[in-house]
Amino acid sequence: MTSTVSVHLPEGAPPSGPAEQKAPSRWLTIGRMAATIWSNPKAKIGVIILGVFVLTAIFAPLLAPYGGSENGFERNADASWAHWMGTTAAGEDVLSQLIYGARISVLVGVVAGVLSTLIAVGIGLSWGYMKGFGGEVVGFVVNLFLVIPGLPLMIVIAAYLQNGGILVIMAVIVVTGWAWGARVLRSQTQSLRSRDFVTAARFSGESSGRIVFREILPNMTSLITGSFFGAATSAILAEAGLEFLGLGDSSIVSWGTILYWAQNSNALLTGQWILLFAPGLCIALLAMSLTLINFGVDAVGNPRLREGGAKKAKEARACALELEETRSVSATPAPSRPAGSDQRATGTEDES
Repeated sequence: MTSTVSVHLPEGAPPSGPAEQKAPSRWLTIGRMAATIWSNPKAKIGVIILGVFVLTAIFAPLLAPYGGSENGFERNADASWAHWMGTTAAGEDVLSQLIYGARISVLVGVVAGVLSTLIAVGIGLSWGYMKGFGGEVVGFVVNLFLVIPGLPLMIVIAAYLQNGGILVIMAVIVVTGWAWGARVLRSQTQSLRSRDFVTAARFSGESSGRIVFREILPNMTSLITGSFFGAATSAILAEAGLEFLGLGDSSIVSWGTILYWAQNSNALLTGQWILLFAPGLCIALLAMSLTLINFGVDAVGNPRLREGGAKKAKEARACALELEETRSVSATPAPSRPAGSDQRATGTEDES
């Protein structure tokens, strides 16, 4: 005889069964990426250096002892308590110019890097997904920009649009700096185009634009981030180079214009090597910080780098623990036996 038991669930109670797994939120994903980058020693150093320059650029009026263009001081003065790095040939404080010059380099790096990355993402993903004549035309244009040397092209364009201000410099950098990123993104897009989830989206009737930007793009976050840091580094170096050659706006205060005026005033001949060394060191440190952060970005996109580092650390801890156990065992004295134990044992053996 079989009995049936009826169970009444309270109103509003969820039905029994496996809980639905929710996708992690966007902020949680960003937090995990930031934690991965911060866990990398090289990337941590890069983040600290970049943070110092960004804070210096933001709070330049509070940190600089004088104005960036203030020129009422003694000319070509040596370092003193009033001017820690001396003054220029125009009577400007070198330290104040370095602090204010961080604004231009950080601004150019962020703006030109973002714009170059956006163009590279749009062209690279479209080029990698489309086939036929349209893809060949886009490929011809990208290869044309890759074949032409970047620096001479920037010099020609900047010379033609001379004295156009910092906006012209950023426009020149963006026009000449997107092709390599587009090439890299196109290769990754071609690899993802044949995956099962893209094929399923295509058979479900999704449009090409939705497939590219909703299915393929989220799987290239680390690659796009790395492309941004590379474009920002190139933009900072290109801006300093164009300003040093006198192709930018020499009236603004930037690290490139400091080098330009120092070269024109023969700073090395007058013994003011700080005018060339200080801005050059700042440019190198800012570019190096972005390069170091890229190591952490690579770890985000390649789990093997994270697993390899964790595996090495685990092996090192295991070796250290084994070494400590070996030392403790070797340092432990052998247990002592009574004095007559050996004799009693020998006598027993003889009797047997």
